[in-house]
Amino acid sequence: MDGTITLRSSERKALLQQYRRNPDPAVRLRAHIVLLLAEGCSWQTIAAMLFCSTRTIGRWKRRFERGRLAALQEGCRGRPAIFGAWLTGLVATWVTCLTPRDFGFLRSRWCCGVVVLLLVETTQVKVSPETVRRWLHREHLVWRRPRPVLGPRDPQRAVKLRKLRELLANLPPDEIAVFQDEVDINTNPKIGAMWMPRGQQAEVPTPGTNEKRYLAGSLNWRTGDLIVTEGLPAEGRNAALFVRHLDDLRYHLRRYRKIHVICDNARFHDCRQVWAYLRDWGHRIQLHFLPAYAPEANPIERIWWHLHEEITRNHRCGNMDELLDLAFAWLDQGRPFAVEDQTYHRTPAA
Repeated sequence: MDGTITLRSSERKALLQQYRRNPDPAVRLRAHIVLLLAEGCSWQTIAAMLFCSTRTIGRWKRRFERGRLAALQEGCRGRPAIFGAWLTGLVATWVTCLTPRDFGFLRSRWCCGVVVLLLVETTQVKVSPETVRRWLHREHLVWRRPRPVLGPRDPQRAVKLRKLRELLANLPPDEIAVFQDEVDINTNPKIGAMWMPRGQQAEVPTPGTNEKRYLAGSLNWRTGDLIVTEGLPAEGRNAALFVRHLDDLRYHLRRYRKIHVICDNARFHDCRQVWAYLRDWGHRIQLHFLPAYAPEANPIERIWWHLHEEITRNHRCGNMDELLDLAFAWLDQGRPFAVEDQTYHRTPAA
Protein backbone atom coordinates (compact mmCIF):
# COMPACT_ATOMS: atom_id res chain seq x y z
CA MET A 1 0.00 0.00 0.00
CA ASP A 2 3.00 2.27 0.03
CA GLY A 3 3.23 4.74 -2.78
CA THR A 4 4.30 8.29 -3.26
CA ILE A 5 3.23 11.16 -5.47
CA THR A 6 5.51 13.48 -7.35
CA LEU A 7 4.43 17.15 -7.31
CA ARG A 8 5.51 20.09 -9.38
CA SER A 9 6.36 23.20 -7.35
CA SER A 10 3.22 24.98 -8.58
CA GLU A 11 1.06 22.01 -7.57
CA ARG A 12 2.60 21.89 -4.10
CA LYS A 13 1.99 25.60 -3.65
CA ALA A 14 -1.64 25.24 -4.75
CA LEU A 15 -2.16 22.26 -2.43
CA LEU A 16 -0.75 24.20 0.51
CA GLN A 17 -3.16 27.01 -0.33
CA GLN A 18 -6.10 24.59 -0.36
CA TYR A 19 -4.97 22.93 2.89
CA ARG A 20 -4.61 26.25 4.73
CA ARG A 21 -7.50 28.34 3.42
CA ASN A 22 -10.18 26.27 1.72
CA PRO A 23 -13.48 26.62 3.67
CA ASP A 24 -14.45 22.98 2.97
CA PRO A 25 -12.85 20.56 5.49
CA ALA A 26 -13.17 17.70 2.96
CA VAL A 27 -10.98 19.52 0.44
CA ARG A 28 -8.47 20.38 3.17
CA LEU A 29 -8.26 16.66 4.11
CA ARG A 30 -7.70 15.62 0.48
CA ALA A 31 -4.95 18.20 0.02
CA HIS A 32 -3.33 17.08 3.29
CA ILE A 33 -3.32 13.43 2.16
CA VAL A 34 -1.67 14.28 -1.17
CA LEU A 35 0.94 16.50 0.51
CA LEU A 36 1.88 13.77 2.98
CA LEU A 37 2.13 11.21 0.18
CA ALA A 38 4.41 13.60 -1.69
CA GLU A 39 6.60 13.82 1.43
CA GLY A 40 7.02 10.04 1.34
CA CYS A 41 4.90 9.19 4.39
CA SER A 42 3.50 5.66 4.54
CA TRP A 43 -0.22 5.03 4.30
CA GLN A 44 -0.28 3.69 7.85
CA THR A 45 1.38 6.87 9.15
CA ILE A 46 -1.04 9.10 7.23
CA ALA A 47 -4.05 7.11 8.46
CA ALA A 48 -2.85 7.43 12.06
CA MET A 49 -2.15 11.17 11.71
CA LEU A 50 -5.38 12.14 9.94
CA PHE A 51 -7.72 9.55 11.52
CA CYS A 52 -8.83 8.26 8.12
CA SER A 53 -8.77 4.86 6.47
CA THR A 54 -6.19 3.54 4.00
CA ARG A 55 -9.09 3.10 1.63
CA THR A 56 -9.67 6.88 1.66
CA ILE A 57 -5.96 7.48 1.08
CA GLY A 58 -5.93 5.12 -1.89
CA ARG A 59 -9.05 6.64 -3.42
CA TRP A 60 -7.68 10.22 -3.39
CA LYS A 61 -4.24 9.08 -4.53
CA ARG A 62 -5.77 7.49 -7.63
CA ARG A 63 -8.06 10.44 -8.31
CA PHE A 64 -5.21 12.95 -7.96
CA GLU A 65 -2.98 10.96 -10.30
CA ARG A 66 -5.84 10.90 -12.82
CA GLY A 67 -7.16 14.46 -12.54
CA ARG A 68 -4.46 16.31 -10.56
CA LEU A 69 -5.66 19.40 -8.68
CA ALA A 70 -9.12 19.56 -10.20
CA ALA A 71 -9.91 16.07 -8.90
CA LEU A 72 -9.77 17.28 -5.28
CA GLN A 73 -12.84 19.48 -5.85
CA GLU A 74 -15.10 16.59 -6.91
CA GLY A 75 -18.28 16.54 -4.87
CA CYS A 76 -16.99 19.19 -2.44
CA ARG A 77 -19.55 20.91 -0.26
CA GLY A 78 -17.57 24.12 0.20
CA ARG A 79 -19.29 27.50 -0.05
CA PRO A 80 -18.73 29.23 -3.39
CA ALA A 81 -16.94 32.61 -3.36
CA ILE A 82 -20.16 34.51 -3.99
CA PHE A 83 -21.68 32.91 -0.88
CA GLY A 84 -18.69 34.04 1.22
CA ALA A 85 -19.02 37.60 -0.12
CA TRP A 86 -22.73 37.56 0.74
CA LEU A 87 -21.95 36.44 4.30
CA THR A 88 -19.35 39.18 4.68
CA GLY A 89 -21.83 41.81 3.55
CA LEU A 90 -24.50 40.41 5.85
CA VAL A 91 -22.23 40.55 8.89
CA ALA A 92 -21.13 44.11 8.03
CA THR A 93 -24.78 45.17 7.82
CA TRP A 94 -25.54 43.63 11.21
CA VAL A 95 -22.71 45.35 13.07
CA THR A 96 -23.19 48.79 11.45
CA CYS A 97 -26.99 49.08 11.24
CA LEU A 98 -28.37 46.88 14.05
CA THR A 99 -27.58 46.00 17.65
CA PRO A 100 -27.40 42.58 19.37
CA ARG A 101 -30.66 43.41 21.17
CA ASP A 102 -32.45 43.41 17.79
CA PHE A 103 -31.73 39.67 17.70
CA GLY A 104 -32.55 38.94 21.35
CA PHE A 105 -29.03 39.07 22.83
CA LEU A 106 -28.57 40.84 26.17
CA ARG A 107 -25.69 42.96 24.89
CA SER A 108 -25.39 46.60 23.89
CA ARG A 109 -22.64 46.17 21.28
CA TRP A 110 -21.25 43.54 18.97
CA CYS A 111 -18.28 41.28 19.50
CA CYS A 112 -17.02 38.62 17.09
CA GLY A 113 -18.27 35.80 19.34
CA VAL A 114 -21.84 37.09 19.26
CA VAL A 115 -21.71 37.33 15.46
CA VAL A 116 -20.57 33.68 15.34
CA LEU A 117 -23.58 32.62 17.44
CA LEU A 118 -25.94 34.61 15.25
CA LEU A 119 -24.52 33.09 12.07
CA VAL A 120 -25.10 29.60 13.43
CA GLU A 121 -28.69 30.47 14.42
CA THR A 122 -29.68 32.20 11.18
CA THR A 123 -27.60 30.58 8.41
CA GLN A 124 -26.26 27.35 10.04
CA VAL A 125 -22.77 28.50 9.01
CA LYS A 126 -20.00 27.79 11.54
CA VAL A 127 -16.97 30.05 11.46
CA SER A 128 -14.47 31.22 14.07
CA PRO A 129 -14.41 34.66 15.72
CA GLU A 130 -11.11 35.32 13.92
CA THR A 131 -12.82 34.70 10.57
CA VAL A 132 -15.51 37.22 11.49
CA ARG A 133 -12.80 39.73 12.40
CA ARG A 134 -11.13 39.25 9.00
CA TRP A 135 -14.48 39.72 7.26
CA LEU A 136 -15.07 43.00 9.09
CA HIS A 137 -11.59 44.26 8.24
CA ARG A 138 -12.21 43.31 4.62
CA GLU A 139 -15.27 45.60 4.69
CA HIS A 140 -13.05 48.45 6.00
CA LEU A 141 -14.55 48.30 9.50
CA VAL A 142 -12.36 49.06 12.52
CA TRP A 143 -12.77 48.74 16.30
CA ARG A 144 -12.62 52.22 17.86
CA ARG A 145 -14.56 54.54 20.17
CA PRO A 146 -17.66 56.16 18.60
CA ARG A 147 -18.45 59.87 18.81
CA PRO A 148 -21.42 60.74 21.06
CA VAL A 149 -24.10 62.87 19.38
CA LEU A 150 -27.39 64.23 20.62
CA GLY A 151 -30.36 62.12 19.57
CA PRO A 152 -33.41 64.40 20.09
CA ARG A 153 -34.09 67.27 17.69
CA ASP A 154 -36.13 70.40 18.22
CA PRO A 155 -39.32 70.28 16.09
CA GLN A 156 -39.00 74.07 15.70
CA ARG A 157 -35.35 73.85 14.65
CA ALA A 158 -35.84 75.06 11.06
CA VAL A 159 -38.04 77.99 12.14
CA LYS A 160 -35.64 79.13 14.87
CA LEU A 161 -32.60 78.91 12.61
CA ARG A 162 -34.36 80.84 9.86
CA LYS A 163 -35.17 83.66 12.29
CA LEU A 164 -31.57 83.76 13.54
CA ARG A 165 -30.23 83.89 9.98
CA GLU A 166 -32.59 86.77 9.20
CA LEU A 167 -31.47 88.59 12.36
CA LEU A 168 -27.78 88.24 11.51
CA ALA A 169 -28.24 89.10 7.84
CA ASN A 170 -30.20 92.30 8.58
CA LEU A 171 -28.31 93.46 11.66
CA PRO A 172 -28.13 97.30 11.71
CA PRO A 173 -24.71 98.93 12.23
CA ASP A 174 -25.72 100.22 15.68
CA GLU A 175 -26.72 96.73 16.88
CA ILE A 176 -24.56 93.70 17.61
CA ALA A 177 -25.17 89.97 18.03
CA VAL A 178 -23.15 87.66 20.28
CA PHE A 179 -23.23 83.89 20.78
CA GLN A 180 -23.20 83.10 24.51
CA ASP A 181 -22.37 79.95 26.47
CA GLU A 182 -20.67 78.76 29.66
CA VAL A 183 -17.70 76.45 30.09
CA ASP A 184 -16.42 74.57 33.15
CA ILE A 185 -12.77 74.58 34.24
CA ASN A 186 -11.72 71.70 36.52
CA THR A 187 -8.55 71.10 38.48
CA ASN A 188 -9.20 67.41 37.87
CA PRO A 189 -7.86 67.27 34.27
CA LYS A 190 -9.80 65.93 31.34
CA ILE A 191 -7.89 62.94 29.96
CA GLY A 192 -6.89 62.84 26.31
CA ALA A 193 -4.53 60.96 24.02
CA MET A 194 -0.80 61.70 24.28
CA TRP A 195 2.51 60.22 23.16
CA MET A 196 3.99 57.54 25.40
CA PRO A 197 6.40 54.59 25.06
CA ARG A 198 4.88 51.44 23.63
CA GLY A 199 3.78 49.09 26.38
CA GLN A 200 3.89 51.79 29.07
CA GLN A 201 0.86 53.86 30.07
CA ALA A 202 1.68 57.47 30.91
CA GLU A 203 0.29 58.97 34.12
CA VAL A 204 -1.45 62.32 34.62
CA PRO A 205 -1.42 63.46 38.28
CA THR A 206 -4.82 64.51 39.67
CA PRO A 207 -5.46 66.64 42.77
CA GLY A 208 -7.75 64.07 44.38
CA THR A 209 -10.38 66.68 45.29
CA ASN A 210 -11.76 68.45 42.24
CA GLU A 211 -12.36 72.20 42.18
CA LYS A 212 -14.61 73.62 39.48
CA ARG A 213 -15.00 77.14 38.15
CA TYR A 214 -17.40 78.33 35.43
CA LEU A 215 -16.68 80.95 32.77
CA ALA A 216 -19.47 82.73 30.89
CA GLY A 217 -18.45 83.90 27.43
CA SER A 218 -19.91 85.68 24.42
CA LEU A 219 -18.47 85.62 20.89
CA ASN A 220 -18.91 88.79 18.83
CA TRP A 221 -20.55 87.74 15.58
CA ARG A 222 -18.89 90.46 13.52
CA THR A 223 -15.37 90.69 14.94
CA GLY A 224 -14.71 87.34 16.63
CA ASP A 225 -13.82 89.09 19.91
CA LEU A 226 -14.57 87.11 23.07
CA ILE A 227 -15.97 88.66 26.27
CA VAL A 228 -15.54 86.41 29.34
CA THR A 229 -16.96 86.69 32.87
CA GLU A 230 -15.28 84.58 35.54
CA GLY A 231 -17.54 82.73 37.94
CA LEU A 232 -17.05 83.12 41.68
CA PRO A 233 -15.59 80.28 43.79
CA ALA A 234 -18.28 77.68 44.54
CA GLU A 235 -20.64 79.52 42.17
CA GLY A 236 -22.36 77.16 39.80
CA ARG A 237 -23.60 77.60 36.27
CA ASN A 238 -26.59 79.72 37.27
CA ALA A 239 -28.61 82.88 36.70
CA ALA A 240 -26.37 85.02 38.91
CA LEU A 241 -23.37 84.34 36.67
CA PHE A 242 -25.48 84.92 33.54
CA VAL A 243 -26.77 88.28 34.81
CA ARG A 244 -23.27 89.44 35.72
CA HIS A 245 -22.17 88.46 32.24
CA LEU A 246 -24.98 90.53 30.72
CA ASP A 247 -23.65 93.50 32.72
CA ASP A 248 -20.18 92.90 31.25
CA LEU A 249 -21.70 92.83 27.77
CA ARG A 250 -23.38 96.19 28.34
CA TYR A 251 -20.05 97.66 29.48
CA HIS A 252 -17.84 96.25 26.71
CA LEU A 253 -20.39 96.82 23.93
CA ARG A 254 -21.61 100.24 25.07
CA ARG A 255 -21.08 101.70 21.58
CA TYR A 256 -24.04 99.64 20.34
CA ARG A 257 -27.63 100.67 20.87
CA LYS A 258 -28.82 97.08 21.22
CA ILE A 259 -27.14 93.75 22.01
CA HIS A 260 -28.71 90.54 20.72
CA VAL A 261 -27.61 87.64 22.94
CA ILE A 262 -28.02 84.23 21.28
CA CYS A 263 -27.87 81.48 23.90
CA ASP A 264 -28.96 77.91 24.55
CA ASN A 265 -32.08 76.77 26.39
CA ALA A 266 -30.59 76.33 29.86
CA ARG A 267 -33.20 77.01 32.56
CA PHE A 268 -31.24 79.83 34.18
CA HIS A 269 -31.20 81.73 30.86
CA ASP A 270 -34.98 82.10 31.09
CA CYS A 271 -35.93 82.50 34.75
CA ARG A 272 -37.31 85.12 37.15
CA GLN A 273 -33.94 86.65 37.95
CA VAL A 274 -33.24 87.16 34.25
CA TRP A 275 -36.75 88.52 33.61
CA ALA A 276 -36.27 91.06 36.42
CA TYR A 277 -32.96 92.15 34.88
CA LEU A 278 -34.53 92.53 31.43
CA ARG A 279 -37.33 94.69 32.82
CA ASP A 280 -34.62 97.27 33.52
CA TRP A 281 -32.34 96.65 30.57
CA GLY A 282 -34.56 95.08 27.92
CA HIS A 283 -34.18 98.20 25.77
CA ARG A 284 -30.47 97.35 25.37
CA ILE A 285 -30.35 93.55 25.63
CA GLN A 286 -32.57 91.08 23.81
CA LEU A 287 -32.29 87.32 24.26
CA HIS A 288 -32.65 84.85 21.38
CA PHE A 289 -32.72 81.12 21.99
CA LEU A 290 -31.06 78.49 19.84
CA PRO A 291 -32.92 75.33 18.82
CA ALA A 292 -32.87 72.71 21.57
CA TYR A 293 -30.22 69.98 21.30
CA ALA A 294 -28.20 71.98 18.76
CA PRO A 295 -24.70 72.75 20.14
CA GLU A 296 -23.38 72.77 16.57
CA ALA A 297 -25.44 75.95 15.95
CA ASN A 298 -23.45 77.89 18.57
CA PRO A 299 -19.99 78.94 17.23
CA ILE A 300 -18.59 79.59 20.73
CA GLU A 301 -18.79 75.83 21.40
CA ARG A 302 -15.81 75.41 19.06
CA ILE A 303 -13.75 77.86 21.14
CA TRP A 304 -14.53 75.92 24.31
CA TRP A 305 -13.57 72.71 22.52
CA HIS A 306 -10.18 74.19 21.56
CA LEU A 307 -9.74 75.48 25.13
CA HIS A 308 -10.19 71.98 26.53
CA GLU A 309 -8.08 70.39 23.79
CA GLU A 310 -5.12 72.76 24.18
CA ILE A 311 -5.22 73.77 27.87
CA THR A 312 -7.34 71.69 30.26
CA ARG A 313 -6.77 68.23 28.80
CA ASN A 314 -3.97 66.42 30.67
CA HIS A 315 -2.99 69.69 32.41
CA ARG A 316 -0.59 69.54 35.36
CA CYS A 317 -1.63 72.73 37.18
CA GLY A 318 -1.45 72.41 40.95
CA ASN A 319 -4.38 74.71 41.78
CA MET A 320 -7.31 76.63 40.27
CA ASP A 321 -5.50 79.99 40.14
CA GLU A 322 -2.70 78.53 38.05
CA LEU A 323 -5.17 76.83 35.71
CA LEU A 324 -7.29 79.98 35.29
CA ASP A 325 -4.18 82.06 34.53
CA LEU A 326 -3.29 79.55 31.83
CA ALA A 327 -6.82 79.54 30.40
CA PHE A 328 -7.10 83.36 30.29
CA ALA A 329 -3.65 83.64 28.72
CA TRP A 330 -4.78 81.27 25.97
CA LEU A 331 -8.02 83.22 25.47
CA ASP A 332 -6.15 86.53 25.27
CA GLN A 333 -3.65 85.12 22.80
CA GLY A 334 -6.40 83.75 20.57
CA ARG A 335 -8.37 86.99 20.14
CA PRO A 336 -9.95 87.61 17.72
CA PHE A 337 -11.25 84.09 17.16
CA ALA A 338 -12.40 82.74 13.84
CA VAL A 339 -16.14 82.14 13.87
CA GLU A 340 -16.07 78.43 13.00
CA ASP A 341 -19.56 77.82 11.76
CA GLN A 342 -21.43 76.46 8.77
CA THR A 343 -24.95 77.16 10.02
CA TYR A 344 -24.91 80.91 9.35
CA HIS A 345 -23.35 83.19 6.78
CA ARG A 346 -21.11 85.62 8.62
CA THR A 347 -21.12 89.25 7.53
CA PRO A 348 -17.85 91.23 7.20
CA ALA A 349 -16.51 92.98 10.31
CA ALA A 350 -17.91 96.45 10.89
